[in-house]
Amino acid sequence: MEQRISLITLGVRDMEASAQFYESLGWKRVESEEGIIAFDLISQTIGLYPLEKLAEDMNLPVEDLGTGAMTLSHNVRKAEDVTALMERARAAGASVLREAGAVFWGGTIGYFRAPDGHIWEVAHNPYSPLAENGAFRWAGY
Repeated sequence: MEQRISLITLGVRDMEASAQFYESLGWKRVESEEGIIAFDLISQTIGLYPLEKLAEDMNLPVEDLGTGAMTLSHNVRKAEDVTALMERARAAGASVLREAGAVFWGGTIGYFRAPDGHIWEVAHNPYSPLAENGAFRWAGY
């Protein structure tokens, strides 16, 4: 197995509402089959898929899936970008769980819950600068 994640699939109850939320954050849909909405990222893709169908694919009852047991992180280039993105998410319908602010290790973070229930961290890590194209590495580029 190569050391990468190719596709992150989010089970959502309302495909169109979830897609509109991510579009409000500035993302662009890519062409995909009926029943799937996809957003290509830098070297990965986020796919939105009906929660019930995802549960069926996994052979689990939908109530076993839940949301929020993990976070999806989006790193930004400057500390002030955390606040700006948190405000954009709030305006798009997200619930802010933790306002943007400094943390003990020297970075800036904030957390929001997307309308579909998935939890996102927005972070600026001065020790992990992003590549010019936005790619992230733990020790930076």
